[in-house]
Amino acid sequence: MASDLPTRQSSLSARLFRAAREVIPGGVNSPVRAFRNVDGEPFFVRRARGSRIEDVDGRSMIDYIGTWGPAILGHAPTVITNTVHEVAKDGLSFGIPNPFEVEMARLIVDWVPSVEKVRMVNSGTEATMSAIRLARGFTGRDKIIKFEGHYHGHVDSLLVAAGSGALTHGEPDSAGIPRSFAAETIALPFNIPERIEEAFAKFGDEIAAVILEPFAANAGFVLPHEGYLQLLRDLTARHGALLIFDEVMTGFRLARGGVQELTGVTPDLTALGKVIGGGLPVGAFGGRADIMDHLAPDGPVYQAGTLSGNPVAMAAGLAQLRELEKNNGYARLDAAGRRLEDGLRKLIDEKGLPYRLNRVGSMFCLFFGDAEIVNVDSVQQGDFEAFKQFFWKCLERGVYVAPSPYETGFLSLAHSDSDIDETLEVFSHALDR
Repeated sequence: MASDLPTRQSSLSARLFRAAREVIPGGVNSPVRAFRNVDGEPFFVRRARGSRIEDVDGRSMIDYIGTWGPAILGHAPTVITNTVHEVAKDGLSFGIPNPFEVEMARLIVDWVPSVEKVRMVNSGTEATMSAIRLARGFTGRDKIIKFEGHYHGHVDSLLVAAGSGALTHGEPDSAGIPRSFAAETIALPFNIPERIEEAFAKFGDEIAAVILEPFAANAGFVLPHEGYLQLLRDLTARHGALLIFDEVMTGFRLARGGVQELTGVTPDLTALGKVIGGGLPVGAFGGRADIMDHLAPDGPVYQAGTLSGNPVAMAAGLAQLRELEKNNGYARLDAAGRRLEDGLRKLIDEKGLPYRLNRVGSMFCLFFGDAEIVNVDSVQQGDFEAFKQFFWKCLERGVYVAPSPYETGFLSLAHSDSDIDETLEVFSHALDR
Protein backbone atom coordinates (compact mmCIF):
# COMPACT_ATOMS: atom_id res chain seq x y z
CA MET A 1 0.00 0.00 0.00
CA ALA A 2 2.89 2.39 0.67
CA SER A 3 3.74 2.51 -3.05
CA ASP A 4 0.22 3.78 -3.76
CA LEU A 5 0.45 6.47 -1.10
CA PRO A 6 0.76 9.56 -3.33
CA THR A 7 -2.62 8.79 -4.89
CA ARG A 8 -4.20 8.18 -1.49
CA GLN A 9 -2.91 11.12 0.48
CA SER A 10 -3.38 14.86 0.31
CA SER A 11 -0.28 16.79 -0.66
CA LEU A 12 -0.61 19.02 2.41
CA SER A 13 -0.81 16.00 4.72
CA ALA A 14 2.30 14.59 3.07
CA ARG A 15 4.17 17.87 3.64
CA LEU A 16 2.98 18.07 7.24
CA PHE A 17 4.09 14.52 7.92
CA ARG A 18 7.55 15.19 6.49
CA ALA A 19 7.81 18.25 8.72
CA ALA A 20 6.52 16.35 11.74
CA ARG A 21 9.11 13.60 11.33
CA GLU A 22 11.86 16.19 11.69
CA VAL A 23 10.71 17.26 15.17
CA ILE A 24 8.45 14.46 16.53
CA PRO A 25 9.62 10.83 16.91
CA GLY A 26 8.04 8.93 14.01
CA GLY A 27 6.13 12.08 13.11
CA VAL A 28 3.33 11.25 15.58
CA ASN A 29 2.55 11.67 19.26
CA SER A 30 1.04 8.20 19.62
CA PRO A 31 2.28 5.19 17.61
CA VAL A 32 -0.96 3.93 16.03
CA ARG A 33 -1.38 7.29 14.29
CA ALA A 34 1.66 6.56 12.12
CA PHE A 35 -0.33 4.14 9.88
CA ARG A 36 2.49 1.57 10.08
CA ASN A 37 -0.05 -1.26 10.41
CA VAL A 38 -1.51 -0.37 7.02
CA ASP A 39 1.79 0.36 5.25
CA GLY A 40 1.07 4.03 4.76
CA GLU A 41 1.31 7.51 6.19
CA PRO A 42 -1.33 9.46 8.12
CA PHE A 43 -3.53 12.28 6.99
CA PHE A 44 -3.89 15.37 9.17
CA VAL A 45 -7.25 16.59 10.47
CA ARG A 46 -8.30 20.23 10.33
CA ARG A 47 -11.69 20.02 12.00
CA ALA A 48 -14.34 17.57 13.17
CA ARG A 49 -18.06 17.99 13.73
CA GLY A 50 -20.81 15.47 14.39
CA SER A 51 -20.01 12.12 12.79
CA ARG A 52 -17.45 13.52 10.36
CA ILE A 53 -13.84 14.62 10.26
CA GLU A 54 -12.27 16.87 7.62
CA ASP A 55 -8.62 16.65 6.63
CA VAL A 56 -6.35 19.59 5.86
CA ASP A 57 -7.29 19.45 2.16
CA GLY A 58 -11.02 19.54 2.81
CA ARG A 59 -11.80 15.83 2.37
CA SER A 60 -14.75 14.81 4.57
CA MET A 61 -14.99 11.34 6.12
CA ILE A 62 -17.46 9.51 8.36
CA ASP A 63 -15.41 8.79 11.48
CA TYR A 64 -15.58 5.53 13.46
CA ILE A 65 -12.70 6.38 15.81
CA GLY A 66 -14.28 9.22 17.78
CA THR A 67 -10.97 10.22 19.39
CA TRP A 68 -10.62 6.52 20.32
CA GLY A 69 -13.85 6.59 22.26
CA PRO A 70 -14.48 9.90 24.05
CA ALA A 71 -16.59 11.52 21.30
CA ILE A 72 -19.71 9.61 22.29
CA LEU A 73 -22.00 12.55 21.43
CA GLY A 74 -20.09 13.14 18.21
CA HIS A 75 -17.39 15.70 17.51
CA ALA A 76 -17.68 19.24 18.89
CA PRO A 77 -21.22 18.92 20.32
CA THR A 78 -22.63 22.32 21.22
CA VAL A 79 -23.40 21.29 24.79
CA ILE A 80 -19.69 20.65 25.41
CA THR A 81 -18.18 23.47 23.39
CA ASN A 82 -20.47 25.98 25.11
CA THR A 83 -19.58 24.53 28.51
CA VAL A 84 -15.85 24.71 27.80
CA HIS A 85 -16.18 28.30 26.62
CA GLU A 86 -18.08 29.39 29.72
CA VAL A 87 -15.91 27.58 32.26
CA ALA A 88 -12.63 28.60 30.59
CA LYS A 89 -13.54 32.28 31.04
CA ASP A 90 -13.11 31.76 34.80
CA GLY A 91 -9.72 30.09 34.50
CA LEU A 92 -8.18 27.05 32.83
CA SER A 93 -6.49 25.49 35.84
CA PHE A 94 -6.14 26.27 39.53
CA GLY A 95 -4.15 23.49 41.22
CA ILE A 96 -6.70 24.04 44.00
CA PRO A 97 -9.96 22.11 44.62
CA ASN A 98 -12.90 23.20 42.48
CA PRO A 99 -16.64 22.35 42.64
CA PHE A 100 -16.70 20.44 39.33
CA GLU A 101 -14.39 17.69 40.60
CA VAL A 102 -16.68 17.03 43.57
CA GLU A 103 -19.69 16.88 41.28
CA MET A 104 -17.91 14.47 38.92
CA ALA A 105 -16.83 12.26 41.80
CA ARG A 106 -20.40 12.07 43.08
CA LEU A 107 -21.67 11.11 39.63
CA ILE A 108 -19.06 8.35 39.22
CA VAL A 109 -19.84 6.94 42.66
CA ASP A 110 -23.54 7.00 41.82
CA TRP A 111 -23.17 5.33 38.41
CA VAL A 112 -20.35 2.78 38.74
CA PRO A 113 -21.17 -0.25 40.94
CA SER A 114 -17.64 -0.81 42.26
CA VAL A 115 -16.82 2.77 43.17
CA GLU A 116 -17.32 4.16 46.68
CA LYS A 117 -14.53 6.72 46.40
CA VAL A 118 -12.67 8.01 43.34
CA ARG A 119 -9.49 9.93 42.56
CA MET A 120 -9.26 12.02 39.38
CA VAL A 121 -6.12 11.86 37.22
CA ASN A 122 -5.14 13.00 33.73
CA SER A 123 -5.07 9.87 31.55
CA GLY A 124 -5.98 6.22 31.41
CA THR A 125 -2.31 5.30 31.81
CA GLU A 126 -2.13 7.31 35.01
CA ALA A 127 -5.31 5.64 36.25
CA THR A 128 -4.04 2.07 35.76
CA MET A 129 -0.58 2.91 37.09
CA SER A 130 -2.10 4.37 40.25
CA ALA A 131 -4.54 1.48 40.69
CA ILE A 132 -1.66 -1.01 40.53
CA ARG A 133 0.38 0.95 43.08
CA LEU A 134 -2.65 1.15 45.35
CA ALA A 135 -3.33 -2.58 45.04
CA ARG A 136 0.25 -3.36 46.01
CA GLY A 137 0.15 -0.92 48.89
CA PHE A 138 -3.16 -2.25 50.18
CA THR A 139 -2.29 -5.95 49.97
CA GLY A 140 1.40 -5.72 50.84
CA ARG A 141 2.12 -7.97 47.83
CA ASP A 142 4.08 -7.34 44.64
CA LYS A 143 2.92 -9.63 41.85
CA ILE A 144 0.37 -8.61 39.24
CA ILE A 145 -1.47 -10.79 36.73
CA LYS A 146 -2.35 -9.26 33.36
CA PHE A 147 -3.59 -10.76 30.11
CA GLU A 148 -1.84 -10.89 26.75
CA GLY A 149 -3.27 -8.32 24.36
CA HIS A 150 -4.91 -6.26 27.11
CA TYR A 151 -3.45 -2.77 26.98
CA HIS A 152 -3.40 -0.65 30.11
CA GLY A 153 -1.36 2.30 28.94
CA HIS A 154 2.40 2.62 28.80
CA VAL A 155 2.98 1.62 32.44
CA ASP A 156 6.33 -0.13 32.98
CA SER A 157 4.95 -3.08 34.91
CA LEU A 158 2.07 -3.54 32.45
CA LEU A 159 3.99 -3.36 29.15
CA VAL A 160 4.83 -7.01 29.60
CA ALA A 161 4.67 -9.97 27.23
CA ALA A 162 4.25 -13.59 28.24
CA GLY A 163 7.32 -15.48 29.34
CA SER A 164 8.77 -18.38 27.41
CA GLY A 165 6.95 -21.13 29.30
CA ALA A 166 3.86 -21.82 31.36
CA LEU A 167 3.63 -19.61 34.43
CA THR A 168 6.93 -17.89 33.86
CA HIS A 169 7.24 -14.26 34.80
CA GLY A 170 6.78 -11.75 32.03
CA GLU A 171 9.33 -10.24 29.72
CA PRO A 172 9.53 -6.49 28.97
CA ASP A 173 7.47 -5.60 25.91
CA SER A 174 9.35 -2.34 25.34
CA ALA A 175 12.92 -1.16 25.54
CA GLY A 176 13.59 0.89 28.66
CA ILE A 177 11.74 -1.40 31.07
CA PRO A 178 14.03 -3.20 33.57
CA ARG A 179 13.56 -6.95 33.73
CA SER A 180 13.12 -6.58 37.48
CA PHE A 181 9.91 -4.62 36.87
CA ALA A 182 8.52 -7.19 34.47
CA ALA A 183 9.51 -10.00 36.84
CA GLU A 184 6.65 -9.02 39.13
CA THR A 185 4.10 -9.36 36.34
CA ILE A 186 2.59 -12.65 35.18
CA ALA A 187 1.15 -12.45 31.65
CA LEU A 188 -1.50 -15.04 30.79
CA PRO A 189 -3.76 -15.81 27.82
CA PHE A 190 -7.28 -14.45 28.17
CA ASN A 191 -10.35 -16.71 28.34
CA ILE A 192 -8.47 -19.87 29.37
CA PRO A 193 -9.64 -20.73 32.92
CA GLU A 194 -6.96 -23.37 33.51
CA ARG A 195 -4.13 -20.86 33.19
CA ILE A 196 -5.45 -18.38 35.75
CA GLU A 197 -6.26 -21.23 38.13
CA GLU A 198 -2.70 -22.57 37.78
CA ALA A 199 -1.27 -19.11 38.44
CA PHE A 200 -3.20 -18.74 41.68
CA ALA A 201 -2.33 -22.28 42.74
CA LYS A 202 1.36 -21.44 42.38
CA PHE A 203 1.54 -17.77 43.43
CA GLY A 204 -1.75 -17.15 45.26
CA ASP A 205 -0.30 -15.56 48.40
CA GLU A 206 2.04 -13.31 46.37
CA ILE A 207 -0.52 -11.82 43.95
CA ALA A 208 -1.64 -8.28 44.70
CA ALA A 209 -4.12 -7.96 41.83
CA VAL A 210 -5.46 -9.17 38.54
CA ILE A 211 -5.96 -6.37 36.01
CA LEU A 212 -7.85 -6.75 32.75
CA GLU A 213 -10.04 -5.05 30.21
CA PRO A 214 -13.28 -6.93 30.97
CA PHE A 215 -14.24 -6.43 27.32
CA ALA A 216 -10.83 -6.24 25.68
CA ALA A 217 -10.77 -3.36 23.21
CA ASN A 218 -7.10 -3.05 22.29
CA ALA A 219 -6.66 -6.35 20.44
CA GLY A 220 -9.74 -5.99 18.34
CA PHE A 221 -12.84 -6.31 20.51
CA VAL A 222 -12.64 -9.56 22.45
CA LEU A 223 -15.41 -10.62 24.81
CA PRO A 224 -15.04 -12.90 27.85
CA HIS A 225 -16.53 -16.36 27.76
CA GLU A 226 -19.56 -16.89 29.95
CA GLY A 227 -18.49 -17.24 33.57
CA TYR A 228 -14.90 -16.11 33.02
CA LEU A 229 -15.21 -12.74 34.77
CA GLN A 230 -16.97 -14.41 37.70
CA LEU A 231 -14.11 -16.92 37.91
CA LEU A 232 -11.65 -14.05 38.23
CA ARG A 233 -13.85 -12.48 40.89
CA ASP A 234 -13.99 -15.73 42.87
CA LEU A 235 -10.26 -16.49 42.59
CA THR A 236 -9.11 -13.05 43.66
CA ALA A 237 -11.51 -12.96 46.61
CA ARG A 238 -10.45 -16.43 47.73
CA HIS A 239 -6.75 -15.56 47.67
CA GLY A 240 -6.94 -12.04 49.11
CA ALA A 241 -5.98 -10.35 45.83
CA LEU A 242 -7.77 -7.42 44.22
CA LEU A 243 -9.65 -7.48 40.93
CA ILE A 244 -9.08 -4.40 38.77
CA PHE A 245 -11.25 -3.62 35.77
CA ASP A 246 -9.67 -1.32 33.22
CA GLU A 247 -12.81 0.34 31.87
CA VAL A 248 -11.02 3.28 30.29
CA MET A 249 -12.57 2.26 26.95
CA THR A 250 -15.84 0.70 28.10
CA GLY A 251 -16.72 2.85 31.11
CA PHE A 252 -19.69 5.18 30.46
CA ARG A 253 -19.71 4.05 26.82
CA LEU A 254 -21.52 0.71 27.01
CA ALA A 255 -23.68 1.60 29.99
CA ARG A 256 -23.76 4.06 32.87
CA GLY A 257 -21.85 1.56 34.98
CA GLY A 258 -19.80 0.02 32.19
CA VAL A 259 -19.13 -3.69 31.81
CA GLN A 260 -19.63 -4.30 35.52
CA GLU A 261 -23.20 -3.08 35.20
CA LEU A 262 -23.81 -5.27 32.15
CA THR A 263 -22.30 -8.43 33.66
CA GLY A 264 -23.06 -8.03 37.34
CA VAL A 265 -19.41 -8.76 38.24
CA THR A 266 -18.07 -6.07 40.56
CA PRO A 267 -14.29 -5.49 40.80
CA ASP A 268 -12.44 -4.00 43.75
CA LEU A 269 -10.93 -1.15 41.72
CA THR A 270 -11.85 0.40 38.38
CA ALA A 271 -9.79 2.57 36.00
CA LEU A 272 -11.80 5.08 33.99
CA GLY A 273 -11.23 7.78 31.38
CA LYS A 274 -12.23 8.76 27.84
CA VAL A 275 -15.93 9.68 28.04
CA ILE A 276 -15.68 11.48 31.40
CA GLY A 277 -13.52 14.18 29.85
CA GLY A 278 -15.78 15.13 26.97
CA GLY A 279 -12.74 15.04 24.67
CA LEU A 280 -10.28 16.64 27.08
CA PRO A 281 -7.44 14.72 28.82
CA VAL A 282 -8.78 12.94 31.89
CA GLY A 283 -8.69 9.68 33.82
CA ALA A 284 -9.92 8.36 37.14
CA PHE A 285 -9.61 5.33 39.38
CA GLY A 286 -11.88 4.31 42.19
CA GLY A 287 -13.24 1.45 44.22
CA ARG A 288 -13.99 0.26 47.72
CA ALA A 289 -13.63 2.99 50.32
CA ASP A 290 -11.33 0.93 52.55
CA ILE A 291 -8.92 0.47 49.65
CA MET A 292 -9.10 4.06 48.41
CA ASP A 293 -8.45 5.36 51.93
CA HIS A 294 -4.90 4.00 51.61
CA LEU A 295 -4.15 6.91 49.24
CA ALA A 296 -2.33 10.00 50.47
CA PRO A 297 -3.10 12.23 52.28
CA ASP A 298 -5.06 9.73 54.40
CA GLY A 299 -2.88 6.69 53.72
CA PRO A 300 0.66 5.63 52.81
CA VAL A 301 0.22 5.19 49.02
CA TYR A 302 1.36 8.35 47.27
CA GLN A 303 -0.34 9.74 44.15
CA ALA A 304 -0.61 13.34 43.02
CA GLY A 305 -1.16 15.57 39.99
CA THR A 306 -1.24 19.33 39.42
CA LEU A 307 -3.88 19.10 36.68
CA SER A 308 -5.97 16.34 38.29
CA GLY A 309 -9.61 17.38 38.51
CA ASN A 310 -9.03 20.19 36.00
CA PRO A 311 -12.17 22.39 36.03
CA VAL A 312 -12.56 22.60 32.25
CA ALA A 313 -12.20 18.82 31.78
CA MET A 314 -14.56 18.07 34.67
CA ALA A 315 -17.21 20.48 33.41
CA ALA A 316 -16.95 19.11 29.86
CA GLY A 317 -17.28 15.54 31.11
CA LEU A 318 -20.27 16.38 33.28
CA ALA A 319 -22.01 18.06 30.35
CA GLN A 320 -21.42 14.97 28.19
CA LEU A 321 -22.63 12.45 30.77
CA ARG A 322 -25.77 14.44 31.55
CA GLU A 323 -26.55 14.75 27.85
CA LEU A 324 -26.18 10.99 27.44
CA GLU A 325 -28.60 10.31 30.25
CA LYS A 326 -31.07 13.03 29.34
CA ASN A 327 -31.49 11.86 25.75
CA ASN A 328 -31.79 8.11 26.31
CA GLY A 329 -28.29 7.90 24.94
CA TYR A 330 -27.41 4.27 25.61
CA ALA A 331 -30.52 2.89 23.96
CA ARG A 332 -29.91 5.10 20.92
CA LEU A 333 -26.26 4.06 20.71
CA ASP A 334 -27.24 0.41 20.87
CA ALA A 335 -29.80 0.93 18.12
CA ALA A 336 -27.15 2.53 15.90
CA GLY A 337 -24.77 -0.32 16.65
CA ARG A 338 -27.44 -2.89 15.83
CA ARG A 339 -28.23 -1.21 12.52
CA LEU A 340 -24.55 -1.33 11.57
CA GLU A 341 -24.14 -4.91 12.78
CA ASP A 342 -27.25 -6.22 11.01
CA GLY A 343 -26.25 -4.58 7.75
CA LEU A 344 -22.67 -5.78 7.97
CA ARG A 345 -23.67 -9.36 8.77
CA LYS A 346 -25.98 -9.33 5.77
CA LEU A 347 -23.12 -8.18 3.55
CA ILE A 348 -20.81 -10.86 4.92
CA ASP A 349 -23.42 -13.59 4.38
CA GLU A 350 -24.15 -12.42 0.84
CA LYS A 351 -20.46 -12.43 -0.09
CA GLY A 352 -19.75 -15.71 1.69
CA LEU A 353 -16.52 -14.37 3.10
CA PRO A 354 -14.66 -15.54 6.24
CA TYR A 355 -15.24 -12.80 8.78
CA ARG A 356 -16.09 -12.54 12.46
CA LEU A 357 -17.89 -9.58 13.98
CA ASN A 358 -18.08 -8.61 17.65
CA ARG A 359 -20.30 -5.79 18.87
CA VAL A 360 -21.69 -4.54 22.16
CA GLY A 361 -23.60 -1.28 22.14
CA SER A 362 -21.60 1.32 20.24
CA MET A 363 -18.32 -0.66 20.11
CA PHE A 364 -17.57 -3.09 17.30
CA CYS A 365 -14.78 -4.90 15.46
CA LEU A 366 -14.68 -6.81 12.19
CA PHE A 367 -12.11 -9.64 12.15
CA PHE A 368 -10.73 -10.85 8.83
CA GLY A 369 -10.72 -14.65 9.16
CA ASP A 370 -12.93 -17.46 10.40
CA ALA A 371 -11.09 -18.36 13.63
CA GLU A 372 -13.15 -18.11 16.80
CA ILE A 373 -12.15 -14.90 18.60
CA VAL A 374 -10.97 -16.00 22.04
CA ASN A 375 -7.92 -13.85 22.79
CA VAL A 376 -5.07 -12.05 21.08
CA ASP A 377 -3.69 -15.32 19.71
CA SER A 378 -6.84 -15.90 17.67
CA VAL A 379 -6.88 -12.26 16.57
CA GLN A 380 -3.35 -12.72 15.22
CA GLN A 381 -4.56 -15.55 13.00
CA GLY A 382 -6.53 -13.03 10.94
CA ASP A 383 -5.84 -12.01 7.37
CA PHE A 384 -4.05 -8.70 7.87
CA GLU A 385 -3.52 -8.15 4.15
CA ALA A 386 -7.29 -8.32 3.66
CA PHE A 387 -7.68 -5.76 6.46
CA LYS A 388 -5.21 -3.37 4.81
CA GLN A 389 -7.11 -3.54 1.52
CA PHE A 390 -10.39 -2.96 3.37
CA PHE A 391 -8.95 0.02 5.26
CA TRP A 392 -7.67 1.82 2.16
CA LYS A 393 -10.83 1.15 0.14
CA CYS A 394 -12.93 2.59 2.98
CA LEU A 395 -10.70 5.64 3.30
CA GLU A 396 -10.82 6.31 -0.45
CA ARG A 397 -14.63 6.32 -0.30
CA GLY A 398 -14.88 8.56 2.76
CA VAL A 399 -15.16 6.19 5.72
CA TYR A 400 -12.43 6.25 8.36
CA VAL A 401 -11.92 3.10 10.44
CA ALA A 402 -8.95 2.43 12.71
CA PRO A 403 -5.63 2.07 10.83
CA SER A 404 -4.91 -1.20 12.64
CA PRO A 405 -6.63 -4.61 12.88
CA TYR A 406 -6.04 -4.48 16.64
CA GLU A 407 -8.37 -1.56 17.28
CA THR A 408 -12.06 -1.19 18.04
CA GLY A 409 -14.60 0.97 16.22
CA PHE A 410 -16.87 3.47 17.95
CA LEU A 411 -20.24 4.94 17.05
CA SER A 412 -21.67 8.14 18.46
CA LEU A 413 -25.06 9.74 18.88
CA ALA A 414 -24.16 11.89 15.87
CA HIS A 415 -24.08 8.88 13.52
CA SER A 416 -27.41 9.05 11.70
CA ASP A 417 -29.21 6.24 9.92
CA SER A 418 -28.07 7.76 6.64
CA ASP A 419 -24.45 7.80 7.86
CA ILE A 420 -24.68 4.11 8.68
CA ASP A 421 -26.38 3.27 5.38
CA GLU A 422 -23.66 5.17 3.51
CA THR A 423 -21.03 3.31 5.53
CA LEU A 424 -22.55 -0.05 4.67
CA GLU A 425 -22.48 0.86 0.99
CA VAL A 426 -18.78 1.68 1.31
CA PHE A 427 -18.15 -1.52 3.28
CA SER A 428 -19.81 -3.51 0.50
CA HIS A 429 -17.28 -2.18 -2.02
CA ALA A 430 -14.39 -2.53 0.41
CA LEU A 431 -15.16 -6.19 1.16
CA ASP A 432 -14.95 -7.19 -2.49
CA ARG A 433 -11.68 -9.01 -3.22
